[in-house]
Amino acid sequence: MTSSIFMVSILFIGLSMLVSMVLKSKFTKYSKIRLYKGLTGKEIADKMLKDNGIYDVQVVSVNGFLSDHYNPATKTVNLSPDVYSGVSISAAAVAAHECGHAVQHATAYPWLKMRSNLVPVVQFSSTIVQWVLLAGILLVNTFPSLLLGGIILFAATTVFSVITLPVEFDASKRALAWLNSTNITTDEEYPKAKDALKWAATTYVVAALASIVTLIQYIFIYQNRR
Repeated sequence: MTSSIFMVSILFIGLSMLVSMVLKSKFTKYSKIRLYKGLTGKEIADKMLKDNGIYDVQVVSVNGFLSDHYNPATKTVNLSPDVYSGVSISAAAVAAHECGHAVQHATAYPWLKMRSNLVPVVQFSSTIVQWVLLAGILLVNTFPSLLLGGIILFAATTVFSVITLPVEFDASKRALAWLNSTNITTDEEYPKAKDALKWAATTYVVAALASIVTLIQYIFIYQNRR
């Protein structure tokens, strides 16, 4: 069973790398296509926030490639330099998506609230879960409760990964609906923005599936310990 966990881990690592490569390729491709409206990511973010009646969220630039995120604690839409100053389809899609999270926060979207509540738990469990699981597997026959504890910690990260899915899909849905209704993207640009966000969401799907499968395998090890 331990070897099967290793094989599954390798499989999903490979799948994750493949999806990441495709995602980077898509964003690089669409970042070279200038948006017809010529708006920067910041301008698009500011407009989407305003259109949704949100005036207490700041749009700021942060370092990194695809490091874009919304921080509900500081109420900031954090955009990477290429998105913040970019006038491409990629910049438009990412900026609108992150603002989709801001709209979720403003409207008390339940899945976002659940994910936010789990953040402290996941931050704690992620620092020790691998060590607890490793020790639990090695001592599974003499100290099974240790593995059980590791499973519980890992389950928290799995739940977080699963809850992340509706949050990300909904943010993209809000972004695409707004981009279309405001004509920020043309009929030719819209499918490209949708494609970019689809591949971004795929990374979360792969992560959630990997976490679920790995959790099940750890549970089997615990059940078959004798």
